Formats: sequence, structure tokens, C-alpha cells
Amino acid sequence: MFPLLQGLTERINYKDAAMSHNNIIDTPLAPAAIGPYSQAVRVGNLVFFSGQIPLDPASMTIVSGDIEAQTVQVLDNMKAVAVAAGGNLKHIVKLTIFLTDLADFATVNETMKKYFDAPYPARSTVQVAALPKGAAIEVEAIMALPTAG
Repeated sequence: MFPLLQGLTERINYKDAAMSHNNIIDTPLAPAAIGPYSQAVRVGNLVFFSGQIPLDPASMTIVSGDIEAQTVQVLDNMKAVAVAAGGNLKHIVKLTIFLTDLADFATVNETMKKYFDAPYPARSTVQVAALPKGAAIEVEAIMALPTAG
């Protein structure tokens, strides 16, 4: 076999093996997925959160109120997923925040301080044209769970 093809075959086999060890995280305390995706996926000690929008898990509607109310709902949803995965918000190492209006940046920062303590997770924030269901904010995350030992 050509060395290049052998390396490619080994990578494909590794990918297939890694995919078979995924644990899907699903909790009724956070909104059900509104598309073909999972609330989160755990691979080893890493948990990859799908974007959370400010849906009330019971009614599956966007919470009423301003950006602070929407941010609180998003972070409450993320907390529920984190707990379902065996962690908490302290274990989140990276956040990506999508806002429909960057003028909301300061309010989101102040609201986040109620959920996260220093040292804060790494973070990116970008403005987007629109979000699902008319939300003003969406947040996705990566969480690193402590390893035993």
C-alpha cells in the first residue's frame, strides 16, 4: 500500500473508533433540539455544546424580555446541559457568543458575571444577521470535565 494511503486509512479508522465512543447528552431541563443535532456530545472528558438560544424548555418558545432576560435563559439552559453531562459552568473552557446587535455586548458581559467567576472561559463574540426563532443571542461552549486520578 502507498504510504500516503496507509496514513489516510489509519486516520479514517481512528475517526470511526472515536465516533463510536461519543456520549450524547440530553436533558429535559434544557430545550429539545429544534433540528438534527444533540444538545451536547461528550467525547472523553470534553463536552461540545450545541448553540443554546433563549428557549424556555417547557414551552419551547423564546422568553419574553430584553437581552438580559434572554441571556439568563441561555445560561440557565447551558447550566442544565452541563449538569447532565456531569459538570457545571466552572468546567466550561470556551464560549462562542452570537449576538444580533453588538450594542448588547456590555449587558451580556454583566449578566455573564453572575454565572462565571474569574478566571473566565476563553470567549469569542460576533454579530450575526439573524438567529433561529428570532433570538437576540445564541451561545455554544466547550467544557472540559476533570479527569479522575
